Amino acid sequence: MVGFAGWSMPVQYKDSHIMSHMHTREHCSLFDVSHMLQTKILGKDRVKFMESLVVGDIAELKENQGTLTLFTNENGGIIDDLIVTKTSDGYLYVVSNAGCSEKDFAHMQSKLKEFKTAGHDVDLEPVDNALIALQGPSMMKVLQNGVSGDLTKLPFMTSALMTVYGVPGCRVTRCGYTGEDGVEISIPVKHAVHIAESLLKDSEVKLAGLGSRDSLRLEAGLCLYGNDIDETSSPVEASLLWTIGKRRRETADFPGASTIIRQIKEKTQRKRVGLISTGPPVRQHIPILNTEGRVIGEVTSGCPSPCLKQNIAMGYVETAYSKVGTPVQVEVRKKIAEAFVTKMPFVPTHYYVLK
Repeated sequence: MVGFAGWSMPVQYKDSHIMSHMHTREHCSLFDVSHMLQTKILGKDRVKFMESLVVGDIAELKENQGTLTLFTNENGGIIDDLIVTKTSDGYLYVVSNAGCSEKDFAHMQSKLKEFKTAGHDVDLEPVDNALIALQGPSMMKVLQNGVSGDLTKLPFMTSALMTVYGVPGCRVTRCGYTGEDGVEISIPVKHAVHIAESLLKDSEVKLAGLGSRDSLRLEAGLCLYGNDIDETSSPVEASLLWTIGKRRRETADFPGASTIIRQIKEKTQRKRVGLISTGPPVRQHIPILNTEGRVIGEVTSGCPSPCLKQNIAMGYVETAYSKVGTPVQVEVRKKIAEAFVTKMPFVPTHYYVLK
């Protein structure tokens, strides 16, 4: 167990990190992610309120559809990444990072006060629920018998209220942090253990901790806030330009828009890329060099890939070196190892989409 954002979290359970990682890829794993901040945004001006804080096109979402988006500051830096779902129940359902929970809630409350003063109808309501993630290719087969809804009609990044193992009012969202098919289930706290134990009765399901969660998300090319993105990195630098909707680019009315739109037009000095390297595994803060030995960037996340049996990493390099296939070097314990820029995700993702 380790301390994480004020919570005591398991790095791993009985199985090793590698076994847990591969079980998720081949079967399915249960992650306790109750440390994440869950919030409801209510009121008729809720979409306008949310769009005053994030880069995403929330108005464009269909009912019960969600999107990954970003809180940005006035300099275009990323305050946090979050998922916003436009529910059919009269509110936006927001899930953001545990490590930023106090900062995020204070940020939303500050904007809320501003909106209310201007006469807008909007409110915030913290959701004091447990949150579990069931991730892996057998998720649907395992979960379907325990839920009231038809999971074949719940594609990636959509959400529905369902009865789960007899517990009504659970929000099931088709998303996750592994690159596999999966759901996150928001559950009234008093029923969380019952639902977790019901899932674990199936031999397909095993508990998984922070260790495998990190290597799974890295193989999937997903950012970890505080490592790969923070308030010094912009969506353009972080290769997250796809989070900015076309309409939002045109209206340019999100925090930091002037900087971000300029970066889109003029390009940035650095860019987040994927790397595959030889030699020892690379970790955060390791220098990235060009083939002449000049430092051109820094690793932000890295680990040996259990699936690829290669060292993988992501980091920022000068834009001139960001093209896929570009040879670079990494310096590990004062020794130079060869590496090259590669596409992300490192392994194929298996999100469930309707044909």
